[in-house]
Amino acid sequence: LDPSKTVPGTSWHAPHFFREGCMFALAGVSLLTTSKSIREQNSFNYEAIVEVAALFVGIFICMQAPVQILDVKGASLGIDSPAKFYWATGTLSSFLDNAPTYVVFFETAKSAGGAPPMIAGVSQIELVAISLGAVFMGAMTYIGNGPNFMVKAIAEKNNIRMPSFFGYMMYSVLFMLPAAIVVTLVFL
Repeated sequence: LDPSKTVPGTSWHAPHFFREGCMFALAGVSLLTTSKSIREQNSFNYEAIVEVAALFVGIFICMQAPVQILDVKGASLGIDSPAKFYWATGTLSSFLDNAPTYVVFFETAKSAGGAPPMIAGVSQIELVAISLGAVFMGAMTYIGNGPNFMVKAIAEKNNIRMPSFFGYMMYSVLFMLPAAIVVTLVFL
């Protein structure tokens, strides 16, 4: 629920942080309605979630200065086409969580200007390219997408063998890189 838009069929705007409140409320309902024995049988704990949350907070804190620099100097990077935004965003998103990567290239595109139609100061096609790169290529490594880290940590805790960092990358290059190339050709 986007607070800047009305709920379809109504004139009601959700308050800020309403959707986040709903997520926490649903998590609470789940904890209250699921028996403790089921969580114990599944070895449920918050370790992986806390690990990813700490990493995420650290990345966002560290990204403040680069974002301010990109706001001023982003246009001089030479990223001037949707395909370049897609591949630059995707490459960085593979090695940094996709959310801060999205912010970095959003600011870069905003400072570069662009052709209409514009969304939040960014050319629509460049915004699509940034979104595709951040989301699709974020899964190229364990560290490119927070849930990858969580799945690996949970699997290893349950003695399930997972590929090494470079082993995972081998699979992603074989299967995901061709898909990323197709996305460039079809959408950009």
